Amino acid sequence: METQFATTVAALDDKSDSYKENLIGTLLAIFGNLFISISLSVQKYSHVRLAGLKDTRTYYWTKTWWFGLLLTIVGELGVFTSYAFAPLSLVTPLSAVSVIASSILGFIFLRDKWKPKDFLRRYVLSFIGCALTVVGTYMFVTFGPNTHERLTADNIVKHLIGWPFLLYLLLEIIAFCLLLYFYKKKNAKYLVVILILVALLGSMTVITVKAVSGMLVLSITGSLQLNYPIFYIMFVCMVATAVFQASLLTDASQLYDSSQIASINYIISTLFAITAGAVFYLEFNHADVLHLCMFFLGCLIAFLGVFLITRNRKKSKAFEPYVTMDAVAETATISVSSSKHA
Repeated sequence: METQFATTVAALDDKSDSYKENLIGTLLAIFGNLFISISLSVQKYSHVRLAGLKDTRTYYWTKTWWFGLLLTIVGELGVFTSYAFAPLSLVTPLSAVSVIASSILGFIFLRDKWKPKDFLRRYVLSFIGCALTVVGTYMFVTFGPNTHERLTADNIVKHLIGWPFLLYLLLEIIAFCLLLYFYKKKNAKYLVVILILVALLGSMTVITVKAVSGMLVLSITGSLQLNYPIFYIMFVCMVATAVFQASLLTDASQLYDSSQIASINYIISTLFAITAGAVFYLEFNHADVLHLCMFFLGCLIAFLGVFLITRNRKKSKAFEPYVTMDAVAETATISVSSSKHA
């Protein structure tokens, strides 16, 4: 009887710690994405202000631009750290927070002049999209996976050599090579092709980001993991895949409108990242059917919200790329903003 009671108490304590870690990871991801969004708006404002005042200074000599860069670094560190606490499938979709914040900041802070009669036509879809994204975010956070394990080097290696991940990796390599062949050799520069290539790389990025982040946090808290080769293998893979994603997204920004890139990339990359978390970290192994259905329903609602937000943006005339490595995330993401000329 005493043994059973002790087991029950231990299980409740583990569950409490699990929810606490989920909360920490979720908050870090939300505030990290929020800071990233604010930083991009601040940096864009710096460019717009210089153009409007006909200031001959280079943008990186302005305090505003450096403040934006500082916010970017803080935001990226927040998202990166969140992977050590919350499941991959929970952190990655939270990049929708950045889309919501960008939409609100763009309307309040960087909006063009508009007439009252044009308000409904131009902004009502954005407001509906923001509402749907908030509802979807609440749903997938509430019903998301709640699985946790210590991300030690031994556990990472165990997942890495498991047959589910090896099969997934084989299929992903085949798909990537085929798409890259059509993209490079057959000149198939369709947006979906480019963004699937980005998502395939991104699924590897988020796996490695979570591993590196988890091992770093364990090392800081006293369980050193930096003396294992797997840490450095994961770190190199993380940097390499992020760089190639940024390169592909830059190609996409030169061919397609930023609103198309933002919505489609969010949807495809999130789906691939959730799949990677389910296969590598086995995040949905103990989830019941109801929680799975509600989680994916929340994701679908968030996808629709993001689509509506980005659909209402005006097409850019001149491109100025801002590339951020979403260690969230996502993954490497790009926000392409239009320059204003006096």
